[in-house]
Amino acid sequence: MTGGTGFVGGHVVHELRGRDLPVRCLVRDLRRGARLAAWGCELVEGDVTHAESLRDAVAGVDTVIHLVAIRQGKREQFRRIMVEGTRDLLAASREADVRRFVHMSALGTTEETKDAVPYYWAKWENEQQVQGSTLPYVIFRPSFVFGPDGGILPTFVKLAKLTPVTPIVGSGRQRIQPIWADDLAKFFADAVERDDVTNRSFELGGPDAVSWNEFWGRLKRVRGIRRPSLHIPIGLMKVNALFTERLPGDVPLTRDLLKMLELGDNVVFGDDAVRTFAFPLVPLDEQLRRAS
Repeated sequence: MTGGTGFVGGHVVHELRGRDLPVRCLVRDLRRGARLAAWGCELVEGDVTHAESLRDAVAGVDTVIHLVAIRQGKREQFRRIMVEGTRDLLAASREADVRRFVHMSALGTTEETKDAVPYYWAKWENEQQVQGSTLPYVIFRPSFVFGPDGGILPTFVKLAKLTPVTPIVGSGRQRIQPIWADDLAKFFADAVERDDVTNRSFELGGPDAVSWNEFWGRLKRVRGIRRPSLHIPIGLMKVNALFTERLPGDVPLTRDLLKMLELGDNVVFGDDAVRTFAFPLVPLDEQLRRAS
């Protein structure tokens, strides 16, 4: 697995180990993999940008789960880490006779959106690489992933609790369909174990599709927060993003993220994943209650 030390990766590893499945994780620093090792994972030191380490990581492996991605940076970074990294991982997997490649893309990734921002471009290229390989594959395109221990939800909770007025970008009418991280992990674990889901792509979302207006209303109601909301013109938010995107770390507001928001709803079309995998999903209000 790549990306095991990340937010989503931690949940996927935990689910796999809960099913007593052996897991080998590629980590850039063995010290960062201490939690994974404690769960019984084998660790291999390396990086998706180093082809030799990828060959070591997949040697003798039956299934590869590929989670590594970046959300912000220069186009060359997206090319090097996501496009070239996935290319080299697929090549190493073919050489090692890997039997299945499970890849995380992103909801909203389409041929129409691929030129909007580098993130969608890289995700689209990744999907073409995976589908064009000779390996049996499963591709998941999740919406916003919520969890108590990472991702964007804890930031949203802090924003609602600490700011006098909750800022909502634009009209707030665009819809999202958040999925709980543990539910997403179940999809990945099922994709490892089931032979009837290969060579397919699935859009993933939770059971509730809501507008941003409704999301913030629900969040404050569930958390008992009584603060007003204010709609901020997207042009003004872009000016603000000029400064916030220069901050260190994975900041929650960039011009690319605003462009993605302008593209419209981030929701699942159809119920293919729900019908195929057939397990209950955590409702949005319960997700919000569980948030830290």
